[in-house]
This record gives sequence, structure tokens and C-alpha cells, in this order.
Amino acid sequence: MESADLIDNDVRQFAHRLGVILEDLMQHLEVVFFKGFSFLPEMAMHFGAFDVKDDFTRVTGQSGISDGLGFVFYNIVDGGATDQIENNNVSGPMEPPFVRIFPYAISQTLHFKKGTRMSHVSISVSAAYLKAFLREEAADFAYVFDSANHFWIEELMTDDILRTVNDIVKREEPNAMKGFYYKMKAMELLFHLFESLKKRKNATAGRKLNKREIEAVYKVRDKIASSLSRPVTIAELKQIAGMNELKLRKIFTQVFGMGIYDYYQHLRMKEAARLLRENNMSVSEAAYEMGFENLGHFTRVFEKHIGKKPKKYVQSFITISGQ
Repeated sequence: MESADLIDNDVRQFAHRLGVILEDLMQHLEVVFFKGFSFLPEMAMHFGAFDVKDDFTRVTGQSGISDGLGFVFYNIVDGGATDQIENNNVSGPMEPPFVRIFPYAISQTLHFKKGTRMSHVSISVSAAYLKAFLREEAADFAYVFDSANHFWIEELMTDDILRTVNDIVKREEPNAMKGFYYKMKAMELLFHLFESLKKRKNATAGRKLNKREIEAVYKVRDKIASSLSRPVTIAELKQIAGMNELKLRKIFTQVFGMGIYDYYQHLRMKEAARLLRENNMSVSEAAYEMGFENLGHFTRVFEKHIGKKPKKYVQSFITISGQ
């Protein structure tokens, strides 16, 4: 069956309301699975996985939701997912899971590489609708709801976010009140995300970012992520970004919620946790793989970013898996 045949008319209408022209997009992708739910005019959610058939670039359109905010949870396939995913071979590597948050007033330029798998849960929601849920807490997130502020945020997924994503993607659909179930799950996902955002320091002190600055800081992020066993020098990162060190550090912290070195260490420990969890590496093997020569130092950094010492982390994962 052709990938386009897997998307019914309801989903086509849903995608059109969100500014997605499926015919232009689907010629580049092979559908693994796709589901979409519309709660318009306030909210919509879709999730799925796609194998990329060729290199291409896509610029996102506007949302059909007034004052729309986008929350996209990328690389959601982690440690298995639905039967549809498990029965298909992933044709390329996947990056660690992360969340991207943006107003639809800013278009995204997305680059897709042939032979990779793209997976996501995407929530589009009216800013006014979301603000009404947050009530008095909304003041903590003024940078999100200020329509004049062209913010751009990326957040790493917490365990609570990942668990909720798994509930959305992996579990069987309920037989009754399907739409109600998915709307509640979408709100649960946003709840855990805002819990995480609230921990950001000086989040409201950000400046309006232009397209060039956003693209530059993502080139820096990609360079950091590609060299986890060896830190990239600030001199290299300044050259990649084309800006001075002070500006680079400020914009990086504004977008990613932590400084350059902390972000590098966090990605490093996330990868170490994955090696312990999925590759069955010993603690010393994972430490060596991540470029650590001192096991005690590795343990301290791991506990700071993951919340548990490596051995405790492995034990807790084995306990959960065995239940």
C-alpha cells in the first residue's frame, strides 16, 4: 500500500488546517505509522514515524489555530514502540529525544537526511487556551505568551515526558471516547513539559531571535552533539556560529535552557545512560566510551545529570524491566 493511502481524508483535512501540504511532503517519506486528532479551534495533535527516502528541506507553514504555539516531541522511538515500528528496520541512526517549542509566527526550516527515521508527537495549541489552563502560573512563562516575542526553545525530555509519550504512542487506543483520551494525554504531556521549563533560570530574560541566529545556534548544537567523547573548543563554536563568545553563550542558554558546557555534559550523560540501558555496557565501559579516564568523576557527573549513580540507574532499570 502506498504511504499516502495510509492517511485518510480526516487526517488530510487535519493536516491542511495546520498548513501541511501532504502531497509535497509524502513524496519524500515512507510512512511507518501516523495518527492525527483535531480538537480545533483550540488544539490539535498528531504523531507518527516516517523513513526518509531522500535528502530534502521543508519550510513549515502557518497553523490553522489562532495565536498558535507548536510543541514537537522529536525522536520518540526509544527502546521500542508500537508493533508497527518494532516490525520495521530503522534504516538509519536517531538522535536523542528532545522537544522544540515555537510560535507559528516563525517558520521552521527542517532538513531531512536520506536513510534516517523521523518520529514525533506534535501538539498545536492556542496560546490563549493554554494560558487559561495555567492560570496564575502563566506569569512564569510570559516569554511564551508574549506574541511580540519570537522565542525559540529546545528542551531535553524528562523521564515523565518520555513515559507520557510512550503512553500516547505505544498503548492500544481505547474503544470509547478516543478523542477525549488523546486530548487528556496531550495536556498531560504539556503539564510535564511546563514543569521542566519552570526550572529554567532567567527564562524571561531572552531577546527576540532572528532566523540567522536560530540557524547558527543549531549548527553549534549539532557540532556539540557530534563529538560527545571530546568537547569542542569555544573557538571552534564561535567560528561555526559567526558571532562573539558572549552573544553565542547568551543565545545558546536562551534556546537550550543551559550553558554550552552543561548542555554538552547533559547530552554526554544521556548517551552514557543509553549505553548502560540498551547496549548492556558496564559502567567503566560507558565511561570510557564517553571519554572519561576517571571513573569517580564520571559517576559524579552522571548523578548530577541523570539523578542517580550509574550502578543505581542500571539496577532501577532492571527492576522496572522485570516487573
